[in-house]
Amino acid sequence: MRNTHVVVIGSGFGGLAAAKQLAKSNIETTLISANGEHLFQPLLYQVATGVVDGARIAPPIAEVLRRRRSVDVITGYVTAVDADRKVITYATDDGIEQIGYTYLIVAAGAAQAYFGHDEWAERTFALKTLDDAKALREQVLRAFEATADDVLRDFVIVGAGATGVEVAGQIAELARTHQGGAEVRINLVEGAGDVLPVYGGKLSAFTRATLEKAGVNVLTDTFVTAIDDGAVTVKDETGVERTVPAGTVVWSAGVKANPLAGLLAEATGCETDRAGRLLINRDLTVGGRADVFALGDMTNLNNLPGQSPVAMQQGRHAADIIRGVKGPGTHFRYLDKGSMAMIDTPNAVIDPPMNLPKLTGFIAWVGWLAVHLYYLAGMGNRIVVLRDWLRAFVGNARPGFAEAERTVEPDDAVRTDEAASADLGVAGLPDGPRNVPVA
Repeated sequence: MRNTHVVVIGSGFGGLAAAKQLAKSNIETTLISANGEHLFQPLLYQVATGVVDGARIAPPIAEVLRRRRSVDVITGYVTAVDADRKVITYATDDGIEQIGYTYLIVAAGAAQAYFGHDEWAERTFALKTLDDAKALREQVLRAFEATADDVLRDFVIVGAGATGVEVAGQIAELARTHQGGAEVRINLVEGAGDVLPVYGGKLSAFTRATLEKAGVNVLTDTFVTAIDDGAVTVKDETGVERTVPAGTVVWSAGVKANPLAGLLAEATGCETDRAGRLLINRDLTVGGRADVFALGDMTNLNNLPGQSPVAMQQGRHAADIIRGVKGPGTHFRYLDKGSMAMIDTPNAVIDPPMNLPKLTGFIAWVGWLAVHLYYLAGMGNRIVVLRDWLRAFVGNARPGFAEAERTVEPDDAVRTDEAASADLGVAGLPDGPRNVPVA
C-alpha cells in the first residue's frame, strides 16, 4: 500500500482548488478522480446545444495539474474510507487498491435528485456530466430533424435555476438562428414563484420577460407530478393538473449528496441533512476528525449556496490549514463575489456583491462571457471556445455539433437503465458545483 501526505477526492472546482493550493507548499498530494477530467460544469448546457466542443470543457486533470509536480493524479472510484486507519480504498482499471494519508480532503460533488421519483431518471436528461450533455445534444439534433408537429419538438425543462434558464434560452436561440426559425415548443417549469428564484426582483423579472419574448412558456408555482412517454403532468398553485406534451424532458430541479457522503458519514460519525449532505464543522472538518475535510455540494455549512465559488474558496481554506498558513480550527468565511446566469444572445443577468447595481442585458452578457472564459482551464481551450462563441453568438453556426457528427453512434442518446443508475450510484463522482466559477 502506498502512502501520501494528502489525498484529495474529486476533480471538480473544490478539489482542483485544494490541489493547486497545496502545491504552493510542495506538499505531497494524491488527487483521485473518477473520470480523470476536470469538468467545467457551467458550460455543459453549451455542449448540449452545440455551442462548444465537449473536449474543451473537460481537459484531463493530469494535464491541468502538470506543472504541480507535488501532485499525483489517479483515475479511480473511491469505494471505502477507513478514517481510523487513515486508508482510502479505490477501484481502477487495474483492480482494487489502497492508499494511506495524513490528511484527507473530500470534494466529490453532488448527484441529481428526483424528489422520490428516481424512475424519472430513465425518462429525462440531466446535465451533471459530460456524457449527460452529449446525450442531450443528440436528442436536440434528433428533435430538429423531426417534423414540426413531432412531439420531439416539445421540450419541457424542469427547474428554472441557472441551468434551466440557460438551456431554455439556448434551445430557443438554436431554433431561431441556427435552424432558420424552426418551430419549437419550450415549457420551463418551476415550483417557486419566479425564474431564478434566488435572485428575485429585477433580475428574475428581466429573465422571465426575455425568455417569454424568445418564445419560452414559463410555468411558475408549478410542480411536476408525473413523467410519461411523450408527456409531463404538472400541477399549478391552485391544484389544477394538466398534461403537457414532452418529447424531451430536461431535469435541472434538484441535487442530492454524492453517495461518497454516506461512506464518509459512516466512517467519521458525521451527521447528514435530509438531502444526505454532510453537516460539517465550521473549519470544514468532518465529525470529530481534525484530519478529514469535506467541501462543496456534498456538504451543508450555514446553508451556503451550492455554487462553485463556495467550493473553490473552501478547497483553498482546507489546504491552507494543512499547509500551516491558517491555524487548526480556523473557521471558514465565504466571500460572496456575486453570481450570474446567461439567458440568450445578448442577454444575461449579474447579481453583484455589496449591494452594487444589478446588471442585465448586453453588459451582463459580456461580463458572463469574460468570467467564464477566464476560469476555463487551459489557454488553448480558451482560444478555441472564444472562437466558437464568435461563430455561435455573432454568427449562426453551432461548432459543437461537429463533434457529434464525428463521434456519436445513432443510438448514443438513448438512456439505458444501467447508464441512468450509474449517474447516481457510483461513489466518488467528481461533479463540481453548478454555478458561476468566481473564486
